[in-house]
Amino acid sequence: MKSFRQCLTLNVPARMAFVNITSQVETAVAQSGVSDGLVLVNAMHITASVFINDDEPGLHEDYKRWLEQLAPFDASPQRYQHNRTGEDNADAHQKRQIMGREVVVAITEGKLDFGPWEQIFYGEFDGRRPKRVLIKIIGE
Repeated sequence: MKSFRQCLTLNVPARMAFVNITSQVETAVAQSGVSDGLVLVNAMHITASVFINDDEPGLHEDYKRWLEQLAPFDASPQRYQHNRTGEDNADAHQKRQIMGREVVVAITEGKLDFGPWEQIFYGEFDGRRPKRVLIKIIGE
């Protein structure tokens, strides 16, 4: 069995944004030489996520609005106990929990085996600094 590991570094200038990383994952799959296997893609930070969905801007705006309603940004220590530690990103931790840490995609004949419209996204909820995404590929 082959194994391949690569890290992406993303520096999103906005506090919250979604970045399509499908092409970077496809490149890693091609570099791995794996034709039948699995790829794990995960955010290596607790205020970011990786998820699969449609690359439709209206949907992304809906996600942002929905997440902000569920866990509004508030840097003060009054709303979130986590912010009493000197941090200001409690909302980002909650948004990450909702959107998830990682995705696993099958690799078939050397390609990502997606359903219609599926793309891989990095979700940033506390941006403005470099963060890593792990791509781990195993298979034959």
